Amino acid sequence: YGCNNFCTYCIVPYVRGRERSRSMSEVVQDVKTVLSEGYKEITLLGQNVDSYGNDLADGTNFASLLREIDKIEGKYRVRFMTSHPKDFNKDVVDVIASSTHICHNIHLPIQSGSDSILKRMNRKYTSSQYLDIVNYIRSKMPDVGITSDVMIGFPGETEEDFQRTMDLVGKVKYSNAFTFVYSPRKGTPAAAMEQIPAEVKKSRITRLVKLQNDITKSLSNEYIGGIYEVLVEDVNPKYIGTVCGRTDSGRLVTMPGTPDLIGSFVSVKITKSRSASLFGEIV
Repeated sequence: YGCNNFCTYCIVPYVRGRERSRSMSEVVQDVKTVLSEGYKEITLLGQNVDSYGNDLADGTNFASLLREIDKIEGKYRVRFMTSHPKDFNKDVVDVIASSTHICHNIHLPIQSGSDSILKRMNRKYTSSQYLDIVNYIRSKMPDVGITSDVMIGFPGETEEDFQRTMDLVGKVKYSNAFTFVYSPRKGTPAAAMEQIPAEVKKSRITRLVKLQNDITKSLSNEYIGGIYEVLVEDVNPKYIGTVCGRTDSGRLVTMPGTPDLIGSFVSVKITKSRSASLFGEIV
């Protein structure tokens, strides 16, 4: 709960207070309880999961929590969000890479590819430090799906700053990214800064969205012909007689199937892709 980071655009620390960690035993017991009720996927949520345990006196951290949860027997998956690049570390990557149940799917918000904008945001990392993290993740998990949050139009963002963001997005090649335009939050430092004109923001977000869509489409095509384990989550109302679910790396897959498949793991051969979505047949 809460946050200690005080990014200049964010109101969370002011309304939710400081970070507070639940005990490891409490979290592990919650996971066991949910799994005993038949659920197949757990998502660990935190404003900054990588700060987990900083306020505990027993040396617990996020890597040790993941390691303990992974020991629980059964067929299930674990995802988590959200990570902060300044706190995300190699220990967490190593635990995920060697685990049985932790998904190879990491949401790692960059916000901006410009160091000067990151500094104005009070993010406490640089673009090169971020890329170092990404490179380490990929070295340990080549099949990983990395997603991100990317903000444009932050106060003071120049065309050069924006281009650095575009360059970083092109280098990382996110599976998907939540792209959005900065808007002031009353009571935050950034709200008092000189704002970027709306027409400039509109132009930049259009260019960024196109770039990310092109990347997502290209990465989706690479799945065609492969066979992946999918956890069926629901029927797909867009296509009669189909169900949908996600791969370990977080990709949405639609396939022919009936509602009784919901909650089961199936192997799916990908036959086609459409932007961020994949389509296949159960094998």
